[in-house]
Amino acid sequence: MPWCWLSPLLRPRLDWIQVEVTSYCNAACVYCPHTVYQGHWASRHLPLTTFAKLLPALARARLVYLQGWGEPLLHPDFFNMVALAKQAGCRVGTTTNGMLLDAEAITRLVESGLDLVAFSLAGADERHDAIRPGTSFKKVLQAIQALQRAKEKLGALRPAIHIAYMLLRSRAADLAKLPQVLPGLGVEQVVISTLDFVPRKELAIETILPQTTGEYEELSASLRETAELAGRYGLKVHYQLKEPGAARLLCPENVQRALFVGADGRVSPCVFANLPVTRATYCARDGERPYQRLIWGKLEELPLAAIWRQQAYINFRGSFFTGRLISLCRNCLKM
Repeated sequence: MPWCWLSPLLRPRLDWIQVEVTSYCNAACVYCPHTVYQGHWASRHLPLTTFAKLLPALARARLVYLQGWGEPLLHPDFFNMVALAKQAGCRVGTTTNGMLLDAEAITRLVESGLDLVAFSLAGADERHDAIRPGTSFKKVLQAIQALQRAKEKLGALRPAIHIAYMLLRSRAADLAKLPQVLPGLGVEQVVISTLDFVPRKELAIETILPQTTGEYEELSASLRETAELAGRYGLKVHYQLKEPGAARLLCPENVQRALFVGADGRVSPCVFANLPVTRATYCARDGERPYQRLIWGKLEELPLAAIWRQQAYINFRGSFFTGRLISLCRNCLKM
């Protein structure tokens, strides 16, 4: 089939493409599938030749986000991928734990033209280190400071500096400290996430899923107060909190206009549907279930446009409008 002739007509216009450049990681976060499933985990780097197959799609995407279940800066071709994506004409972002950002790497981040870099945190003080072993709260803040100084020295406005904050129930009180810690570091935005994928039942207590109106209002008030205080320092705070009993019609992962590419080149609707793991179970809304990846194709076999236009993938995206979701999505905590 001459896909190269048809591709200009079939290429999707996507809001973003999330690319897992590597599934290797130098941290051992207690809540992360990489840590929990380490005995069955497949660590690999996405080949640069496979990444290059995405370039026609990147030319029509608003953003490519270079991050999955690993630490992106471990990939030896990370900056080559940034360069290729920028040449394709899209915005480029990534999330890092900050542990590999020495002076040379920080300079390269600024000079690469990267649009956005988010630093992962799961606390507002040194207690973060116990949640994310292998990382250091102090070193993360130092890396942020060094990046901001490098931007000022080079006269650069980018990359924008964000915080990717994991809110766990046991550390909910730490959230109020963030507005006191971040001012003056050059951070523009804090995106608060909750534990949406629970790799083992012992972690279920860390989810943020209000069961009553009172609990919802209490959590809402806390998040709103944090956002308002942060706003006084010029920090934007984004979060989503699902009201008890309210059903979501569409996936917050934007599966209608976004997708995820794993480090093995396999395409799925989102990062939660494409863990590089075998023989694992996870905690869904209706209890413990065996984990199965949801894959729609592989870049080594078909162009991304052809994968996107497969009837089975089209039917999957349409299922969110009919309410006939597959089990993985129906039982997802994000829904």
